[in-house]
Amino acid sequence: MKIGIIGAGNIGGNLTRRLTALGHEVSVANSRGPETLKALAEETGATPVTAAEAARGARVVVVTVPLKAVPDLPSGLLGEAADDVAVIDTGNYYPQQRDGRIAAIEDGLTESRWTEQQIGHPVIKAFNGTYAQDILDKGQPQGAPGRQALPVAGDDPAAKRTVRDLIDELGFDTVDAGGLDESWRQQPGTPVYGNRGDADAIAKALADASPERTAEWRA
Repeated sequence: MKIGIIGAGNIGGNLTRRLTALGHEVSVANSRGPETLKALAEETGATPVTAAEAARGARVVVVTVPLKAVPDLPSGLLGEAADDVAVIDTGNYYPQQRDGRIAAIEDGLTESRWTEQQIGHPVIKAFNGTYAQDILDKGQPQGAPGRQALPVAGDDPAAKRTVRDLIDELGFDTVDAGGLDESWRQQPGTPVYGNRGDADAIAKALADASPERTAEWRA
């Protein structure tokens, strides 16, 4: 499958490593230009590109940049992606720690709904509460006892299925966390954020979440 990854930090870099190892055709971009991705490209066989090129022909696009950088992504980012492209948003809102105040999120919009509005395309929220090293180290075969599970939220059933199948290929179970308006259940500060549990534990953590954003995660 052709996959574009926009952002080559911890999550983006390790997804590049695993997805190329699984045989996918990966293009990877960052904010500093393809020439800065030479080492990752040599390590993985991924193709370093500009952000504007990353989605070209892609069946899956992963947006894994700081939330404050999302509005700076190229306009028409997904114009040349596959017609049925699934867009994964791994982002989190860290107002005090990194992103500054984003009024719409402070007023109650879910983080991924905000991202969706910025890029003009539906997104699937996944990997946002996952430890980057786990992507390399924690994958297990289907049916393995205690297999780690990841929550996945989104409105498009076909795109969600594509993302869940890809996560399964990476070695993790998934739990359907509902539509994007329910994705607050997996934002920072919730019981599922950073949770390494199996599918039952993740489902319980999602159910136990409170919609009230705690002081640490407000501007």
